[in-house]
Amino acid sequence: MAPTIDIEARFLDYVTAENKVEAKDWMPEGYRKTLVRQISQHAHSEIVGMLPEANWITRAPSLRSKLILLAKVQDEAGHGLYLYSAAETLGTSRDEMIADLHSGKAKYSSIFNYPTLSWADMGAIGWLVDGAAIQNQVMLCRASYGPYSRAMVRICKEESFHQRQGYEIMLHLAKGSQEQKDMAQDALNRWWWPSLMMFGPSDDNSPNSAQSMAWRIKRKSNDELRQEFVDKTVPQAKFLGLSIPDADLRWNEALGQHDFGSIDWNEFFAVVAGNGPCNSERIEARRKAHAEGAWVREAASAYAAKQSGRRSHDSTTKPQAA
Repeated sequence: MAPTIDIEARFLDYVTAENKVEAKDWMPEGYRKTLVRQISQHAHSEIVGMLPEANWITRAPSLRSKLILLAKVQDEAGHGLYLYSAAETLGTSRDEMIADLHSGKAKYSSIFNYPTLSWADMGAIGWLVDGAAIQNQVMLCRASYGPYSRAMVRICKEESFHQRQGYEIMLHLAKGSQEQKDMAQDALNRWWWPSLMMFGPSDDNSPNSAQSMAWRIKRKSNDELRQEFVDKTVPQAKFLGLSIPDADLRWNEALGQHDFGSIDWNEFFAVVAGNGPCNSERIEARRKAHAEGAWVREAASAYAAKQSGRRSHDSTTKPQAA
C-alpha cells in the first residue's frame, strides 16, 4: 500500500525551508485566505492613508514642504496599486476588494481614523506612523508569498523616505519657537498611543499571528514588533527634546528594553469596529472618490480595448516573409 502524502505538511516544510510560494503553486486554502485578508487590508490602508495627509497639501508652510508631501501621497497611491495587484494573483478581483472596503466588510489600519489637526501631525505621522509601518513591513520583504514579498521591497524603500521626512518636520518644530515646540509635543501626545496600536492586539489576543508565523507570512509577533518600535523611538524623541506621553515608560536594565504603560485596548477595538473619530468620514471620502472616478476607469478600459484591437489587427495584416 502506497504511503499517504500529507500535502499540507509538505507545504509547511517547503515554506519553513525559506522557499517562495508563487501564484501558480498549490497552497492551503487557509494560506490563500490569510494572504488575501492581509494584503488587501494593507492596500486599503495605503489608499485611505492618503486622506489625512492630502488634507494638508494646500496648507503646507512652504513650497518645498508642499512638494515633499505631494510626492509622499503619490507614493502611497502607488503602494496601494502594488498591493492590490499582489492580492489579485490570489484569485480575488480588485473590484471585489474595493467593494468590501466601501461596505465596511474589509478593515484598514485603525491609525487613519484619527484627525490631523496641525502641520505637526504631518511630522508625527511620518515619524511615528510610517516608522511603525516600517517596523511591521521590513519582515514582510521575506514573506513566503513571492508577489507580496517583492512588492514590499520597493514599498519599504519609499517608506524609509517618508519616515525621514516626518522626522525632519518634527526636528524643525522642536528646534523652533516655543509655540512650534508645543505644537510638536501636542502631535506626539496624540499620535503615540495610536501608533503603538498599529501593531495589532497583544499576542494573547491575536488569533491569526501564530499561523501566519508558521506559514512564514510574518516573522515576529505583534508584541515583539511593538517592543522594538518603542526601543527605537524613545531615543529619537529624546534627541528632539520631546517627552513620550507615558508616565510608566522607563528603561529595564535587566531585560535590556523599555517598560511602557498599558494600551487602551477598548479604544483600539472601538476604532476597528468603526467608531473612531473619522471612520465614517474616511469611508465616505473613498466612496465619493470612487464614484467620481468612474469615467476615468471607463475611459482607460476603452483605450486599452482599442489598443488591444489595433495590435491584433496589425498582427493579422502584417506581410508574411517570402
